[in-house]
Amino acid sequence: MVVLDTPDPRALADFYAQLLGWRLDPEDTSDDWVTVRGEGGTALGFQRAPGVPRPTWPGGGVHQQLHLDLDVDDYDEPEARALALGATVLDAGRDHLGFRVYADPSGHPFCLCRQAPDEDGAQPAG
Repeated sequence: MVVLDTPDPRALADFYAQLLGWRLDPEDTSDDWVTVRGEGGTALGFQRAPGVPRPTWPGGGVHQQLHLDLDVDDYDEPEARALALGATVLDAGRDHLGFRVYADPSGHPFCLCRQAPDEDGAQPAG
């Protein structure tokens, strides 16, 4: 499981649960820890870390430490949902490379990654 440190684990877990269409796991949740689960048991954990510095990447200062790549079929709906949930754009100009970069409400970078269609023009499953 990937675990993200954050001053507010419940708020960040709610962000990712809504962004990914996953659910909070009430049996693995406390004031200091929240788990969200997707289909098949895939999980993300969120751990209270009151003094964790907010990443300032891509600028100087505090490095990103990790980021999540989220596969999407196209950008419009996932981007609109991410922004409505509190994400901020870090670099949307990378469309030609197949991804756009955002920060979640705690500042952790994540990418919406769009794979190129195959030779027959079909979009890869993902």
